Parts: sequence; structure tokens; C-alpha cells
Amino acid sequence: MTPMRAAVYYSNRDVRIEERPVPKIGPGEILIRMKASGICGSDVMEWYRIRKAPLVLGHEMTGEIVEVGAGVTGYRTGQRVFAAHHVPCNTCRHCLTGHHTACETLHTTNYDPGGFAEYIRVPALNVDRGVFALPGGMTCEDGVFIEPLACVLRAQRAAKVRPAQSVLVLGSGLSGILHILLARAAGAGRVLATDIHPDRRKAAVRFGADAAIDPRENVPDRVREINGGHGVDLAVVCAGAPAAFAEAMKCVDRGGKVLWFATTEPGVEVPVPVCDLWRNDVTLLPSYGSSPLDNAAAMELIRAGRIPMRDMVSHRLPLSRAAEGFRLVADGGTTLKVILHPDSGAPS
Repeated sequence: MTPMRAAVYYSNRDVRIEERPVPKIGPGEILIRMKASGICGSDVMEWYRIRKAPLVLGHEMTGEIVEVGAGVTGYRTGQRVFAAHHVPCNTCRHCLTGHHTACETLHTTNYDPGGFAEYIRVPALNVDRGVFALPGGMTCEDGVFIEPLACVLRAQRAAKVRPAQSVLVLGSGLSGILHILLARAAGAGRVLATDIHPDRRKAAVRFGADAAIDPRENVPDRVREINGGHGVDLAVVCAGAPAAFAEAMKCVDRGGKVLWFATTEPGVEVPVPVCDLWRNDVTLLPSYGSSPLDNAAAMELIRAGRIPMRDMVSHRLPLSRAAEGFRLVADGGTTLKVILHPDSGAPS
């Protein structure tokens, strides 16, 4: 087989198209031809990615099965699928207590070489626990949203979002928009958002926020002004700026929760007002990743038309323009979702 092309990450400003051998599959494995692959905000966390460079990133990937290994059942060539890059063992103490994203297996599994390549080998464990056939009517581009939506689902499930609760989302990139949409779907009452970019504040309102606040304002005061004099029941941090974490703890009401969906760089410390949080019965809750259950639920929400994914796609680019896509995501601004397609293929 002729070599394939892959977008190889060296830094946020240095992504190169290089030739790689098409991966060979073994028993229990499948080979996927990439049809659509989304660039995630975590793909441009340069402090994390650059120490492992060069590498092929991409974990929001859908495509068509072109080869199945010996012993594979339930999947066939020509089938359109979503494949999860991380899967849990389902047997360790973390998995057995519902903390699948703390599983060591989940943190060490991946597919080869990554979703920003023309062909991807999916290992047997991932095939067993992380491959989902796309239902009829769901495009490969729709399926790109399974993984990011699943992460948001897991986070809001952990936060126990309830009807009529007030929610503040700090950071209105794609993850923030998904949190707004999912909070609305869960019956949240007043939903507020923040973002430094005016276009993203407009997007937050367009996708369901009651108001979007410029973080250069006094956010805690504005939240209470809009929310009847009270802080919010749930503050969701979707921006990695330390100021967002500090702001969230000032915006939450007594008995409320602060959900850390984003992260800072390693070594960054955020002051925690322990006495205030203790006296006010405030819960701090981090959330990372998703489980197979969350992936399945996200796919069903998309299939049912509950999430307007296509309205969130701001850029569609061929794989050969991956460097441009990375710059768009790293710069933020008007960018929401950037999806890469094979150079020979249109959205499917």
C-alpha cells in the first residue's frame, strides 16, 4: 500500500504534512479511513503537547472501516464508525467505583498514529470498548462531536445538574457552548456565560445563554445583578486562565458547586478561600474525559437531534491545511469547531 499522509504536530505554529506507512493491523484490530476529525482545544495545549512532539494528534475521529483483523465480530468493512482513543479496563477499583477516567488503562490506551491521519489502526481493546457504529442519518462530521459532548455529559452528570438551577459557564469556546446546551437540555433555569472575545459572547447567547458577561467587568457583581441577588448554583470553568478559577469561586452561591472542566498549566497555583468555601458549603469538583457509557449517551443525543452540532462548525478544512486549523483553534476568536477532512473528500 502506498504511504499515507498525516499532520504531524511539532508546536501550535508548526504542523507538517508528512508521509507515514499505513499501519498494519493484527488480530482483533480494525483499520479506519478517516472521514472527519475535529481539532480539540486540548490539542493546542502546547505546554502539554510539545514535550511529546513530534506526534500525530487527533482524538475526535470518525471514518470508514477498510480492514478488520482476525476475530473481530460486530464490525465490517464499509461501516462508518466513531472510535474512542482512550478506553477503561472496566475491572480496576477505579472503574468498579464509577471513576473510569481515573483508570490506568484509560490513560495509556490510544489509537495509531492519531486522528489527523488518512488511516488509523484501532487496537483490540479499543475495538472492544470504544468503537460505535454511526446510526443512519448521522454523518461522520456529526460523529466528531461524540467525544467532546461525552466529556461534558460526564461532567454535568457528576455535578448533578438539576432543573431550575442557575449555571455560569466561564469560557465560551466549544466546550463552554456544549455546557450551555446541555444545561438547557437538563432543565437549568438561568444560564450565564463569560468570554473575553465578543464573538464568543454572542455565540453563547445564540446557543442558549441568558446573558454573556465580559470578564473585564466585575463578574461576581454582574452575576448577582442578573441572578436576583444570588450567586449561581453551579459555576463551570471552561477556560484555563487562573483568573477564571478564582472568579468561579466568587460567583457560586451557598451550597453550590464549582466544576473544574478546564485545567491550568502544571505548577500554576490558584488561591482557594478554604474558610469561605467551608462556611458556605461549596463543593469543588474536577472532571476529566469520558467513559464508554458517556460516549453512547452522547451519540444518542446527537442522533435524536438534541444538540445542533452543525451550527457549531466554524471551519471545514482538508487535512493538507491542518496547520491553518491549529492556528485558528489556538487563536480562538470567532473559531468554534474546526473539522479536518481527507483532501479528496467532502463532509460526509
